[in-house]
Amino acid sequence: MSKKPVRPRELARRDAEAAVDYYIREAGPEVALAFVEALRTAYRMIADHPAAGSPRPAHELALPGLRSRMLKRYPYLVFYIEQGDHIDVWRGLHAHRDIPAWLREPEG
Repeated sequence: MSKKPVRPRELARRDAEAAVDYYIREAGPEVALAFVEALRTAYRMIADHPAAGSPRPAHELALPGLRSRMLKRYPYLVFYIEQGDHIDVWRGLHAHRDIPAWLREPEG
């Protein structure tokens, strides 16, 4: 199986920016940079092994194909769907967030 490009949606990019801003404010630039590296690592793993993510969100939210992957050392989940030619990253949310609520947030 070949690696698929990871394509974060606008909301996923905003989620990552908000997390980085938070870590810069609350823990400093080193922690924020480590978060960015953890996110990049998760994206690489998803690109290499998309089926390895948890299918639990698909069952809980009735969204076929939706999977999630937890970042290492950070309480964030990356939500994505494997498409034919890429990985469609929907969101990157804090694990304690009301996950079903993100469905009501418009893409923009």
